[in-house]
Amino acid sequence: MIRKTFASLIALLLLTSVGVSARQAQRRQQPTISRTPTPREAGTARSLEYIKREVRHELATLPWYGVFDWLEYQVQPDGTVILSGQVVRPTTKSDAEARVKEIEGVSRVVNNIEVLPLSPQDDRLRIALYRAIYNWDSPLFRYAVQAIPPIHIIVKNGRATLKGVVASEADSQLAYAAARSVPGLFEVTNELRVEGSEKRS
Repeated sequence: MIRKTFASLIALLLLTSVGVSARQAQRRQQPTISRTPTPREAGTARSLEYIKREVRHELATLPWYGVFDWLEYQVQPDGTVILSGQVVRPTTKSDAEARVKEIEGVSRVVNNIEVLPLSPQDDRLRIALYRAIYNWDSPLFRYAVQAIPPIHIIVKNGRATLKGVVASEADSQLAYAAARSVPGLFEVTNELRVEGSEKRS
């Protein structure tokens, strides 16, 4: 009797072990299913992409935005847009904020755009830099025919910074060399990025 009971227990334990192993193997074979974003999450992502696209468009089409200005932006998850950069006209700063505020989905605008100080000397340097970089016999002249030339020239207190996107590293170095040839500058900083490697806000 004891032997039969013992044998029954052994058989039960073996069956239980086989069942557990089978369930574990089945779990390992089941594919991992990624969580599908909720409609609200998907809608938020689409909304942020829409805001970024519209902000980019509005800033690029400002009436006085030109080669001597530079604007950047960041879009926060709550719909806040942070504007930054440098402009030569106060109206460009105020117009940028006003336009961005009108975009659907924007909850708030933080305007950190710097208005560059008035300076006849800086104005002369801007013109000289433009002529040096976009000279008609320069390989960079092809950029000058665009509505807004992509090499932006920011001058403040006798110091110049080149910003924007160019097609190649060679173009970046050409622009930098041309800028350095302009007399009267204290410093030239090259922040040009090569097309395809730039990051968007």
